[in-house]
Amino acid sequence: MPKTILVIGAFDTKGAEFAFLRQCILDLGHRVLMVNTGVMGTTELFPVDVEAEAVAREGGARLEALRAKKDRGEAMKAMSQGTASLVRKLYDQGRFDGIIGMGGTGGTSVVSAGMRGLPLGVPKICVSTAAGGDTSSYVGTKDIAMIPAIVDVAGLNRISRPIFAGAAGAICGMAAAPVPAASEERPIVVASMFGNTTTCVNVCAEALGGKGYEVLIFHATGAGGRTMESLVAEGVVDAVLDITTTEWADTLCGGVFHAGPERLSAPGQRGVPHLIVPGCVDMVNFGPMSTVPQPYCESDRLFYEWNPAVTLMRTNSEENRRLGEIFAEKANQARGPVAFLLPLRGVSILDGEGQPFCDWEADQALFAALKKNLKPGIRIVELNCNINDPQFSSRAVEMMLEMIEEKKRGKM
Repeated sequence: MPKTILVIGAFDTKGAEFAFLRQCILDLGHRVLMVNTGVMGTTELFPVDVEAEAVAREGGARLEALRAKKDRGEAMKAMSQGTASLVRKLYDQGRFDGIIGMGGTGGTSVVSAGMRGLPLGVPKICVSTAAGGDTSSYVGTKDIAMIPAIVDVAGLNRISRPIFAGAAGAICGMAAAPVPAASEERPIVVASMFGNTTTCVNVCAEALGGKGYEVLIFHATGAGGRTMESLVAEGVVDAVLDITTTEWADTLCGGVFHAGPERLSAPGQRGVPHLIVPGCVDMVNFGPMSTVPQPYCESDRLFYEWNPAVTLMRTNSEENRRLGEIFAEKANQARGPVAFLLPLRGVSILDGEGQPFCDWEADQALFAALKKNLKPGIRIVELNCNINDPQFSSRAVEMMLEMIEEKKRGKM
């Protein structure tokens, strides 16, 4: 069955490129919905379904005013806001099944804004000159497939033609691919995991799966934590098993896996059960040793090469104390059940007895700060074991189930 692909971009400067992409999609037997974001004009190479004036209005601006002011930054901001609003409206109206856009850094910022406003699972492709670098600002927490343009999106040539044609084939294939229905819709528990907490989280996931829950596991690499929080904020999550909160250590100390200051916020704001464990807060993540900030290198900090691309730095007592204060502040604001489970004999593999990062005095600084700053009534459970020991994962599952039941009783 033919699908409709929304094709979006600056048709004023890249008309020929989009005409080629459009024809590739039509040749594959699918329909197109053409949306122009070009501030300076349009194209006569193909029919345009939604012109830039409509996009600008959605962003609270007038196209003529944007042209007259000649402020590219202001124009990009208005068109990005308009694209996000318009694309979502078109999707809610059932006007398209997948979306594809192309551009340089400016064009990518505009078309990706529209893609980020769409639900997970809607096919999204962006052919971009920025795709070879850090694309986190474009992708955000959504499933946008970024295809490197290799050459600039400026003309048709022996390199751009196969890339554009392949992108057309990819979006058509994604939109037409059937998604097998699940045999049953189970309540969702999200969990955070790292290499140093894999054993614990895997055992918890298997146990919760046996109790009828679908467990979604997120790698605590910054993007993973942000994505998990976004799903909670969207209201599709029933409970949060936050075993691995290491991203806050990176946020505090400038590591590469920071998830931002909103980490640990969404569960409390939504009122969903939230079990918090200080998993892997003993470590801050950097790239190769050469990338570690100089002040740390000049101090007596303890480092561990996890692999050639990842250098870990042990957090100290003062940093752990601050983390305890932050965790308490987040938990104090929760509107639903929240509790802490603390492993007294190590918050990671590396923090286990005799291991390189073993510093239980530093861990205790976090535990003490929690107890000092938490509001009365928020439960703290301490276990004399490592985070990856069987008794810890068993207790985590018990507490998670208890909190889910507590939430259910609160609704009755």
